Amino acid sequence: MASSAYASALGRLKPEFTAFLAKETYAQLTAAKDPNEIAKLLDATPYAPDIQAARASYQGVALVEVAINRTFVRRNRHAYEATPFAGRGVVGAYLTRWDLQNIELILSAKAQGRPLTETEDHLVSSREIPAGLYAGVLTLDDFRQLLAQPTLEAVAAALVRYGYGATVLPLVEAFQRTHDIFPILHALDAEYYQRVLDAAKFFQGDEWVVRQFLASEIDVRNVLLLLKGKAAELPADEVGSRWFSGGTLSAAEVPDLYGVRGVPELADRLAARFPSIAEGSADYADGQSLTGYEAALSRDRAATELGRLRTYPLSLSVVFTYLLLAELEREDVRRIAFAKLYGIPAERLAPLLVSPRL
Repeated sequence: MASSAYASALGRLKPEFTAFLAKETYAQLTAAKDPNEIAKLLDATPYAPDIQAARASYQGVALVEVAINRTFVRRNRHAYEATPFAGRGVVGAYLTRWDLQNIELILSAKAQGRPLTETEDHLVSSREIPAGLYAGVLTLDDFRQLLAQPTLEAVAAALVRYGYGATVLPLVEAFQRTHDIFPILHALDAEYYQRVLDAAKFFQGDEWVVRQFLASEIDVRNVLLLLKGKAAELPADEVGSRWFSGGTLSAAEVPDLYGVRGVPELADRLAARFPSIAEGSADYADGQSLTGYEAALSRDRAATELGRLRTYPLSLSVVFTYLLLAELEREDVRRIAFAKLYGIPAERLAPLLVSPRL
């Protein structure tokens, strides 16, 4: 029965895989002169309906971001609805990441005093439907109510009704003293990963593939934490205190990994487990940017996980394959749009993209 249920999921999702952007489309987007030209190019892709619907209210990079977020939400909804009942618990828990991203965006906006309208444009939502609605508890009106709160403290209090208050409220007093939002965001992310890993413990025998998928994402987060800590010259114990559990790298390894002179040396030490990470060292030498490392880690992870997930098509793996491809495409198109906004040349942008190199 399980295999026949996932045969149905495969049948519903397989035709949609062809809708992801082709490599030649990425070449055209990368060569575009500005975000408005990117929007015109997307008019010839599955993004067209959302580009056209958003064009009346937005232009430039805001138009691209609103449109790709709406398409992304629709894809998440399709994946969730294609998931058999037995797998919806873990897929639902996974998709709450977009509710969480919106909450963190709102908290960060309040901490920095950014205006409400500017922040709402960046919410991951589709018209009146936020990305996590199909698995989470917040509607777009709920997010607007959170945005309307006058302070971060008021947002934290309002989050109690959505189940996030116990995580955020104990950290508000420290924020008032330090104005450092990081501990709040870290606590929300740590709770998210624990919740999804718990949801992936028990279903129909393919949970190990999903748990490895989640562990590899946590590993990337932790490696970037190491690199950022080394770049900022933070002590090893402070980096260890910010570690996410659930990956294959343990916090106990931090002191040994960290005992190198600088960021490139740390990347070299990590290369045995993350083969392409050293590709980011040239970008770092140029402008002290960690973006090249992040792109290399994402590419390595995507190639490994897609290879593993595709080995088990008649399982929940087909849903996570689709979700991962959708996430990678969204991030790449956003990266291109913002690169054009800030005048980053195509030759520097192309190596930072993940999807065209899979």
